[in-house]
Amino acid sequence: MIDNEQVHKVAHLARLELKPEEEEMFTTQLSSILEYFQQLSELDTENVAPTTRAIDVSNITREDRLEPFPNREEILSCAPEQDGDFFKVPKIMSEE
Repeated sequence: MIDNEQVHKVAHLARLELKPEEEEMFTTQLSSILEYFQQLSELDTENVAPTTRAIDVSNITREDRLEPFPNREEILSCAPEQDGDFFKVPKIMSEE
């Protein structure tokens, strides 16, 4: 399906320097991939709904709950600057 000249052209366009043995290897590999896609194009997909995944995947996450940290002073002691019970940070927006 694909020959060494096509692999050489694509490598040149991608600014890749391939050795002759690499060009041969990629020619064989790319031909195999294209042959597989040719087989897939022969499948009847008329009644198959489009999907984004081949298998169902669900997001496994914990519920987002507010939980106070037991030692607030320990957290505040790590701050470079604090203002009472709050972290003091540099101003990033001007009042115009």
